Amino acid sequence: MNLNYLIRRLGQAVITFWATVTLTFALYHMMPGGPVESMQNIILQQITTSGGTADLEQIEEMVTLYANIQPDDPVYIQYIDYWRQLLFEFSMGRSFSHQEPVTTLIAERIPWSMFVSVYSLVIGYTASILLGSAMAFKEKSRFDSIMSTIMVSLQSTPYYIVALLLIYSAALQLGWFPTGGRVGTGVEPGFNLEFMTSIIHHAALPILSTSILGISGAISLRGNAIRVLGEDYLRVAELRGLRPSRIATEYVGRNAILPMYTRFMIGIAGVLSSSVILEQIFSYPGMGLLMYNAISIRDYPLLMGTLIIFTSITIIGILIADLTYGYIDPRASGGGGTE
Repeated sequence: MNLNYLIRRLGQAVITFWATVTLTFALYHMMPGGPVESMQNIILQQITTSGGTADLEQIEEMVTLYANIQPDDPVYIQYIDYWRQLLFEFSMGRSFSHQEPVTTLIAERIPWSMFVSVYSLVIGYTASILLGSAMAFKEKSRFDSIMSTIMVSLQSTPYYIVALLLIYSAALQLGWFPTGGRVGTGVEPGFNLEFMTSIIHHAALPILSTSILGISGAISLRGNAIRVLGEDYLRVAELRGLRPSRIATEYVGRNAILPMYTRFMIGIAGVLSSSVILEQIFSYPGMGLLMYNAISIRDYPLLMGTLIIFTSITIIGILIADLTYGYIDPRASGGGGTE
């Protein structure tokens, strides 16, 4: 891999991350009344509701604890302090709704969201590759026409509509799947069959709903495969006497799947961002539901923390796609004007 290409891509990723956190921090301070006043009001309301009393000094100490900022410091000092604690202490503040560090809450939830996201992508894109290949092989047949119509319909259907239809039919009407949660009540956590089965049972509908995003990509693979099948280099390969299996895998499959690979890596970010709505529909306690609740109850430290994690995953996904694309397509690995 070209060293300049690698350095440039890493630099772009770092700048994107810095810009996103800075923009989030700026928006955080542009809220009506400012974040400090807003948090003071929320904390005061919580104390009053619980029947307690608190003075202004105590409330400011709680704001410092929750948001990682000193309320009386200038904004640029608060900005530097936030970065220092984020980079060197990996601290994103403390959630005042959960009374726990934001990093702890995210660490508890993110494996569950990743579980749903990864399986959704793998199932969706595997199905799209198989269907797309079959459609290209049976081009202009009845099977191709029917599947093309279905794929176009799926591309036009938002995933949350599919989610609502599934939860209504498969969960509420037929009772085949639970309507919420990550695991059944009373199931003992651990490496046992009952626990594993319960996890899969509860995650089935969210995974199926999000898989629609990947399955609809079959129509793209069909187009790529048909385009590749008409290329001159395939005829040259046949004339050279190469084995059909080698032509199918190294020439047709490799070139037809190139656009799908980039979509797959970026799709990780897309599936995670869609989890905000999806986990709310299925009451699935993951990162998405955590962020949704943070917005609902104005838990700003938690909201900032989840935004930073979503951004980081998006940047890492795109960076991996950029750095590894050259191994699949050598034309993109040269850097400079050839990238």
